[in-house]
Order: sequence, then structure tokens, then C-alpha cells
Amino acid sequence: MAGLVLGLGQGGFFDGIIFHQLLQWHHMFSSVATDRTIAGIELNTIGDGLFHLLNWVLTLVGIGLLWKAGRQVQNNWSGQLFMGALLMGMGLFNLIEGILDHHILGIHHLKPGIHQGLWDIGFLLSGVILVAIGWLMIGIHRSKSAKEV
Repeated sequence: MAGLVLGLGQGGFFDGIIFHQLLQWHHMFSSVATDRTIAGIELNTIGDGLFHLLNWVLTLVGIGLLWKAGRQVQNNWSGQLFMGALLMGMGLFNLIEGILDHHILGIHHLKPGIHQGLWDIGFLLSGVILVAIGWLMIGIHRSKSAKEV
């Protein structure tokens, strides 16, 4: 659970840092208000800030869950299990955020423009791929652990 929640937070930070800030493809409310006016950039900056605040809270909750798990002696620590959970969390972030913000609410698109639907579908597919890889990593870990018992 800790890896899953940390993955959600880290997936959000990756999205915000890469797509919002570095590439500047979109902001949180790009489809609501343009970032080409002072009022629009102010609204989008607040939206991006709230988005990063949510990611920070998810990361803190994930750290708390990891701390709690670390205090339990019976836990089987595995880098493969943790990475699988992180990847699943990152993929779930892409799926949840992509479906909610890009498709249902329409508050922004990954890369607005002529092919924005394809970019949005690609974002969802990246989420499916990350969840699948994480699921496989966790499954492989569990089957190894079952054989050792």
C-alpha cells in the first residue's frame, strides 16, 4: 500500500514537473482559462499549486505507510515488490487523472492542439502499461515467495 500511494504522488509530481513546468504543454485549468492573460495564468498557477499540494500529501501519506510497515518485523522487504507497487501507483495516477481531467471534466489535455485526443489516449495507455508492469513485478515476487515457503 505504501508503494502504491507513493507511486500516486510521484506520478503526479512527474506530470506536474514535466508537462506543466518544463514542457509547458498544459496547466491544471488550461481548457478553462488561457495562460496568455494575467488572470488566466493566475488561475492556472493556483490550480497547479493545488495539484502539487495533493501530490505532496499523497507522498507524505505514502511515507507514513512505509514507516508503519517498516516497524512491523514480519514484513518481507523486497525491492521488486516496492518498485512494482510504485509503478502501479504511477500508472493509476495516469489513468485516474487522465480519465477525470482530460475526458470527464475536460479542464485540460496533455498536449492541446490538433492531435490532443491522441495525446490523451497515449497518456492513458502509458498508465495501463505502468499498471501492467507493476502487476507483473508483484506477481513474480509473490510466486517466488510462495516457492520459498
